[in-house]
Amino acid sequence: MGPSRQSSGLLDTLKMESVRTILADTYTYPHQHSRHAIIAVVVGCLFFISFDNMYTFIQGLDTNIKWWSMYACLFGFFYFFSSPFVGKPITPSYSNFSRWYIAWILIAAVYHLPSLQSMGVDLRMNLSLFLTIYISSIVFLLVFHLAFIGLWYLGLVARVAGKRPKILTILQNCAVISIACCVFYSHCGNRAILRERPFERKHSGWFSFWKKEERNTWLAKFLRLNELKDQVCSSWFAPVGSASDYPLLSKWVIYGEIACSGPCDGSSEEISPIYSLWATFIGLYIANYIVERSTGWALTHPRPIEEYQKMKKKQLKPGFLDMVPWYSGTSADLFKTVFDLLVSVTVFVGRFDMRMMQAAMSPPQAKAQEDLLYDHFSEKDEFWFDFMADTGDGGNSSYSVARLLAQPALQVKGADSVRSLPRGNLLLIGGDLAYPNPSTFTYEKRFFRPFEHALQPPPWYKDEHIAVKKPELPNGVPDLKHYDGPQCFVIPGNHDWFDGLNTYLRYICHKSWLGGWLMPQQRSYFALQLPKRWWIFGLDLALHDDIDVYQFKFFSELIMDKVEENDNVIIMTHEPNWLLDWYWNETSGKNIGHLVRDHLKGRCKLRIAGDLHHYMRHSFIPSEKPVHVPHLLVNGCGGAFLHPTHVFSNFSKFYGNSYEMKAAYPSYEDSSRIALGNILKFRKKNWQFDTIGGVIYFVLAFSMFPQCHLKHMLREDTFSGHVTSFLGTVWDAFLYMLGQSYVSSAAALVLLIIAVCFVPTKLSRRKRLTIGLLHVSAHLSAALILMMLMELGVEMCIRHKLLATSGYHTLYEWYRQVEREHFPDPTGLRARLEQWTFGFYPACIKYLMSAFDIPEVMAVTRSNICKNGMESLSRGGTVIYYASMFLYFWVFSTPVVSLVFGSYLYICINWLHIHFDEAFSSLRIANYKSFTRFHINRDGDLEVYTLAVDKVPKDWKLDPKWDGEPKQPNEMSHRRKYPSKWRAAIAPQDPVATVKIIDQFVIRRTDNTDLQNNGHSS
Repeated sequence: MGPSRQSSGLLDTLKMESVRTILADTYTYPHQHSRHAIIAVVVGCLFFISFDNMYTFIQGLDTNIKWWSMYACLFGFFYFFSSPFVGKPITPSYSNFSRWYIAWILIAAVYHLPSLQSMGVDLRMNLSLFLTIYISSIVFLLVFHLAFIGLWYLGLVARVAGKRPKILTILQNCAVISIACCVFYSHCGNRAILRERPFERKHSGWFSFWKKEERNTWLAKFLRLNELKDQVCSSWFAPVGSASDYPLLSKWVIYGEIACSGPCDGSSEEISPIYSLWATFIGLYIANYIVERSTGWALTHPRPIEEYQKMKKKQLKPGFLDMVPWYSGTSADLFKTVFDLLVSVTVFVGRFDMRMMQAAMSPPQAKAQEDLLYDHFSEKDEFWFDFMADTGDGGNSSYSVARLLAQPALQVKGADSVRSLPRGNLLLIGGDLAYPNPSTFTYEKRFFRPFEHALQPPPWYKDEHIAVKKPELPNGVPDLKHYDGPQCFVIPGNHDWFDGLNTYLRYICHKSWLGGWLMPQQRSYFALQLPKRWWIFGLDLALHDDIDVYQFKFFSELIMDKVEENDNVIIMTHEPNWLLDWYWNETSGKNIGHLVRDHLKGRCKLRIAGDLHHYMRHSFIPSEKPVHVPHLLVNGCGGAFLHPTHVFSNFSKFYGNSYEMKAAYPSYEDSSRIALGNILKFRKKNWQFDTIGGVIYFVLAFSMFPQCHLKHMLREDTFSGHVTSFLGTVWDAFLYMLGQSYVSSAAALVLLIIAVCFVPTKLSRRKRLTIGLLHVSAHLSAALILMMLMELGVEMCIRHKLLATSGYHTLYEWYRQVEREHFPDPTGLRARLEQWTFGFYPACIKYLMSAFDIPEVMAVTRSNICKNGMESLSRGGTVIYYASMFLYFWVFSTPVVSLVFGSYLYICINWLHIHFDEAFSSLRIANYKSFTRFHINRDGDLEVYTLAVDKVPKDWKLDPKWDGEPKQPNEMSHRRKYPSKWRAAIAPQDPVATVKIIDQFVIRRTDNTDLQNNGHSS
């Protein structure tokens, strides 16, 4: 952040490369992190409130149920609004914005309500004093930092270690200083204690606790809580002296009030204790900053380079990306995804197909088959290979699977013993490599980075390298048959096709390494000949859910020329059309079906696919009919969010054969239970949805503001009467909206159209209309009820003269009066500041205070509208009124809109079995990850193991075994015993320690002729 220019001076002559600052500490510079100061301020607040005011608070507890109900509702809404951000780091983000936003409007609302005086807290005084000190502190520290940086540029100071402080850090420190001063004023005041009293501090009983003979005196004072508080104020925070003791400061200080029992004549010469406290904090900040930044802090804590590098390496983090927020209203990636999808579907589908371009650019027939057929594995005695799909979403989940794939062997518990499953010689990836759309950023950060951390690429590998002629083998390896490292073949998914396959071709077909896996393929589809006459057909379905004629031609000719009668074929596609066709009640993949039924004729033993982010396996039920595909396997748990399994529980037919479910992960019961999270966790997982939900609710309800006739609701005597009157008024508002408010009615109609279109097309039009109407009715009812509650709260405050009493700038005018009474300024310091800043300083305080008068502005404007009509407002006044209403209505509406929408998704997924994608993408579940490991044994049977981890770690640290293992120059990472760089921060949670087998079966070699005739498999 700081400039790279080096300062001149004595420190430049030192050899700084021989020492290192403690830059690897968690908190680099204490003054930049106010955690300790915040803790001290909080402890001080609790001390003063509990010791001085608890008894008063209990005595003064207001018994009026209306106000405490209003407090409960207000704090409840504010809590639910801010709950998703509790525990998140304070960074310049929406999370941090929401913290400041909620604090702002909550304080603005609470200080207008009654009953806080019972706690001894004058919130209005504290708020106004806080803003004044806050602005002063910011101005002072900004001037200091600018001066310090200027001196650094001139070479008068040397910043041997550091960057410019962040503005957020300065604001945070100023806030802590201001809160400390306000707490002191609330409980000690601004009194200037008489000159003879400060000198009595040495005789005070504050430290008598340490004297045995006076211990009883201290305990007695402890019981008299108010006296103890006074002792703290007079002993610790007494004024430092009078202005006459510091002649240079006499015109630059704030003075305290005279402490006397009766009327006081004249003004005090004692420096204000608040000013003393503020100056102490500011002085400590400046001194700490200067000491650390320019006077050799780095030289007083030298570290050897080796130790520094070792400590820094231990504190490194992988920096994985979070899972994609699918319901974010502000994500540019999601808007780009929608745009790319629209372009791909409306422009390219049926008009331009990259698969045709690949076929057109292929060499003659014999050479083209070499680019698509790979037989270098076929001569091995036995063979291990892996399958995964749908990676590139959350970094933690993607790396967990990649770490398991990279291990030389996995020790997993079987039914009777522990089995060792070696790493696959081949990795098959079934598409959807990065979410939400294919781009340079998503492929590099979400797809390549986890695999490179799990199994590092060769030392000579460069990110920018483009493979012109594949395969690019290491030196000394003549061909693929002699390469002993793991290899990878990848088919594209629907997300990879959103940009017309451009990014996929650039990163898969024209790069040679996915981490430590060699990628020999040159096309988006391929055929692999494996040992013992097993084959893998990798098909590219594009966005058509089917193969094109060029793929069909290649595979049909391959079957005719090379696939023998008793060979066994595994077909890999991205989408499991057997499940999706059943779910959508459609028929897709006609070319694939023709290839399987009429060309393979029973030789397809297994179909594997991804796209659905769960694991399910179905096996055929023996019958008299010929069986085209005995086993159907879906495993899309490679890193993307979880999909439900219970939605597909009734699937049983494919290609005319009956199937039964053999394994599901997660189980149907767990899947249904997880869906409940939409009610409880939707907003916590999708707080970016606030932008959409809050605006929609306000547009639906804004034309009903204000409700001027609400007195009848307050005149009811019973609770049922209040409820009946309230609901009747809400219904009247709805009728008014339909008859008078064209904007809100149009918004409701548009929302209804969107809701009906949102319902899956598998349902009939009548059902879609019914579901959409109920959905919109729930949202509209919630919006109107919230509007009415907000108006009722404002009406109560106006009737009790808490609002609409003073007009605009109420807080500022009140504070100026209090300031003149309690903060003497005999030297005219405030007038000089106003003159020197050309009025900017008081204007900042005035308009910053007016920001906390939003409820007053809202109530005053509402009263004017109810009295004189909306026409009495100017255009600017109308904008200010609706903006002030929106600031509070947004806080009230965002938790509710998330609750309503989450409940809708829960009902749809568990009761109607629709919205399986929408209802689980909202949860962004990183757990339940798996991949499938295959083994062709010496007998030619295919052993299938599906390995899974239930819980994905969130925190990682450098693996000491990886770091400590000797590394040879130009050594390939797959030869290392510990190939993965990161392990879970908590060892028992590491995927290598928690991996388990969730499904295991064997596909035996059979006589395909018999299988076709009688439908039985051995």
